Amino acid sequence: MTASFDCLYSFRRCPYAMRARLGILFSGLQVELREVTLKNKPAQMLAISPKGTVPVLRLADGAVIDESRDIMVWALEQQDPQGLLDATILDQANALIEKNDNEFKHWLDRYKYADRHVDMTQTEYRQRGEAFLQVLETLLERSSYLLGEDPSIADIGVMPFVRQFAHVDRDVFGKLPYPHLQRWLQRWLEHPLFLQTMIKLPVWQEGDEVVVFPSRDCAPIL
Repeated sequence: MTASFDCLYSFRRCPYAMRARLGILFSGLQVELREVTLKNKPAQMLAISPKGTVPVLRLADGAVIDESRDIMVWALEQQDPQGLLDATILDQANALIEKNDNEFKHWLDRYKYADRHVDMTQTEYRQRGEAFLQVLETLLERSSYLLGEDPSIADIGVMPFVRQFAHVDRDVFGKLPYPHLQRWLQRWLEHPLFLQTMIKLPVWQEGDEVVVFPSRDCAPIL
């Protein structure tokens, strides 16, 4: 009998989709993964989430979760072997993710696509975004991860966006005065679970064989 998996529509390079995949990996769960292209979104995804953004998780019972933060929580509430949802820091973690999503992402988008947003220069957009980087740097001066010596949902919820900010201009990022943040990001980029998160997959088409994520022969390294 073929196992039935919850189904995640994802796009490899999207930071929201990255953090959803990280939440699933840290939980130790498995899902069916359907890699999509945002220029040609599959009708099956749009039918369950008309807003057309990734990630989208369709549960086996038909329920749909189409917010990346909720997908992380969904996975970790089922299994959380590393305690990423540690109740003692959860309010702080949620506040950091809120600041990332509602403030930092605004400046990140303008920094990355400065040619589309001509009200300010790219340097000015970068400097606005750095206000959040300074918050993270201050936290990382005190501990290895954002909220302590162990990773939390804050780390996986924020890291993909810091990665995207850094990749706009790696030379510039490397010269910014945030050494603790730079080391934290590099550790994450080399983390076995992040490497699994970024495995390249072909774009899904109806009729393809089920892709299980993570694959059975690539079990999570916790």
